[in-house]
Amino acid sequence: MNAQKRCLLVRLLLAGAGILLAQLPGLAAAQEKPVAGGTLNMLVQPEPPSLMLGLNQLGPTQFAASKIYQSLLTYGPDLKPLPSLASAWTISPDGLTYTFVLHKNVKWHDGKPFTSADVVFSADKFLREVHPRLRALMNQRVESVKADGDDKVVFRLKEAFHPFIYAFEVSTMPMVPKHIYDGTDYRINPANNTPIGTGPFKLKEWKRGAYIHLVKNPDYFKPGLPYLEEIYLRVIPDAASRAVAFERGTVDVLRGGDVENFEVRRLQKLPNVGVTTAGWEMFSPNLWLQMNLRKAPFDKKEVRQAILHAMDRNFVVKNIFFNVGKVATGPISSATLYYDKNVPAYPYDMAKAKKMLADAGVKPGDYTIKVLPIPYGSVWDRLGEYTKQQLEQLGFKVTIEATDPGGWAKKVSDFDFDLTMNFLYQYADPAIGVTRNYVSTNIIKGTPFGNNHGYSNPEVDRLLGAAPLLKGADARQRMYSEAQRILVDEVAVGYLVEMQYATLYRTKVHNLVTTGIGLNETLDNVWIAK
Repeated sequence: MNAQKRCLLVRLLLAGAGILLAQLPGLAAAQEKPVAGGTLNMLVQPEPPSLMLGLNQLGPTQFAASKIYQSLLTYGPDLKPLPSLASAWTISPDGLTYTFVLHKNVKWHDGKPFTSADVVFSADKFLREVHPRLRALMNQRVESVKADGDDKVVFRLKEAFHPFIYAFEVSTMPMVPKHIYDGTDYRINPANNTPIGTGPFKLKEWKRGAYIHLVKNPDYFKPGLPYLEEIYLRVIPDAASRAVAFERGTVDVLRGGDVENFEVRRLQKLPNVGVTTAGWEMFSPNLWLQMNLRKAPFDKKEVRQAILHAMDRNFVVKNIFFNVGKVATGPISSATLYYDKNVPAYPYDMAKAKKMLADAGVKPGDYTIKVLPIPYGSVWDRLGEYTKQQLEQLGFKVTIEATDPGGWAKKVSDFDFDLTMNFLYQYADPAIGVTRNYVSTNIIKGTPFGNNHGYSNPEVDRLLGAAPLLKGADARQRMYSEAQRILVDEVAVGYLVEMQYATLYRTKVHNLVTTGIGLNETLDNVWIAK
């Protein structure tokens, strides 16, 4: 399914949920002349634990830090690559060599020049060590990264790997300054608190619990940009208060998830308010229960299968996400390449779930399960409570662990959990966004976005490793289909919801969503009508 069809499908689904869809903010402004200046007020929730995008890829960090950091490419709504720090690129006929020509006169926020040496350091040293998604990709696929002069970088692959072109999105391969990080302990470098990027906005102030204040980078390499003078990312913990802030005009934009889905239908009817579901084409987030497979009773496949049968996923979509989303069937979202719907099904059946536990010789009353909800607001609290309720119906003893985003990330990173919820972005191709969650080589402490549940199956490792190397799409589909069948049968994680989002905005804000990464863009061409 191409990007236009995917976008149409999402629009039809959301229209059915009562969400009216406006024209893209970027298209609405096509006939108007941009105006420089102004302040854009947005929300960031929950407050990110860090703005150092190379070290932390939580959703709020990606959103906030993508105005500070950049990568070599960005991607259109059709997921075709577009220039960012690279002005041009070529791929050799054999698919082994990717050559990027960098924009000239790019500077870091401290005034130092950005060169090919920074790209080599970022991709081949810094991110290869600390970034879970890119680390796996670099170690498995990339033979070398070398500079060719100050303005050219050459990536040489071990073998042809067609999804590699998607690896240059900003949260996957953010550029970090070599002169600040080389030779240091990356994780405790003081610069992590005062991030230095090449982006159109610089960090001026972070008042914890109140706002993150970004200001215009006067040395930005794109002439005349950014249009905005400053951006405030305001921290408002309560969803109802965030809705009020938008209603009163305190904030200009609501990202998907900033308010309850039922509020979207009310707020979009306000005067001079637009809504769009565009900007998620690259991500297609897939939500699931993450069970620690190292711990009993989750080490038994039958237990995981029983738990999935005990979760009424239609109820979750309808009553927790208010129909903004659809039931997930497996590890690959239906809007992503190589999706296969022909996998084992787990209809809601509490009686069957209880019988499966009994047949497996598992006595639920012998176990106390700690449920660790993802700490992103009330919808996640409700999902945690619902999960607790369903597990208790199975006979387990259940407690809820409450934590903040930083605490949640540390617990998941350290494998210190029983059962949690997580959602991962798919990044256009399963080789980039999906494989990392299931291959045994990515069971590594230190990140919440790898194979933290400890799933290991040599056949899945083989299938996911070999599929992207095949030349034909049909051959790749066969391998990915088999991997999906195994993963769903074994309930590597408990697939729940294909998440969908709507963005609300004041119609005076133009060019807000123009690419496939939406509000995770730099926003360098956003402007506000006077």
